[in-house]
Amino acid sequence: MKDTRSWDLRLGYLIHDVSRLRRVTYDRELAPLGITRSQWWVLAFISRNDGLPQTQLAHELDVGKVALGSLIDRLQTAGFVERRADEKDRRVKRVFLTERALKLIKEIGPINDSFNARILKGIPRKDLELTSQTLYAMKTNLLSLVAERSGGDLDALDDEDEVAPRGRARASAL
Repeated sequence: MKDTRSWDLRLGYLIHDVSRLRRVTYDRELAPLGITRSQWWVLAFISRNDGLPQTQLAHELDVGKVALGSLIDRLQTAGFVERRADEKDRRVKRVFLTERALKLIKEIGPINDSFNARILKGIPRKDLELTSQTLYAMKTNLLSLVAERSGGDLDALDDEDEVAPRGRARASAL
């Protein structure tokens, strides 16, 4: 029993350490371009869903409206996105990429590919697929626990300073 508990703790620390190191390292990769990983994640999603209402974007990304709103504010200030009022409902704001963002996305693609190739070096594809399936199952279980304890309010997971990817969009965005 003690070995199982020790292994469970090591697994939790390992998942945390890999996630933290990946975030820190990826932020450093993107730093010369003047963009953070969180901003890139949102831009990558918008590039496949340009013009979504901001509230729907928050829902699709599985992040809180407030956290996404402040991130969109920073992206807008940097000239990467613009908000436009919906033609039918002026209260609804749609988010669109700018030409500057489209240029940046093309520039980041090879950086992202190279980064992923370096961190996955030497790991067989079958191992990556099993790891992905396992982590997805753990994520599903964790989201169920959060939903049970918070009455379905996943915004309880949001960090004030960073958009924390939590949804189905995460796997496809990066």
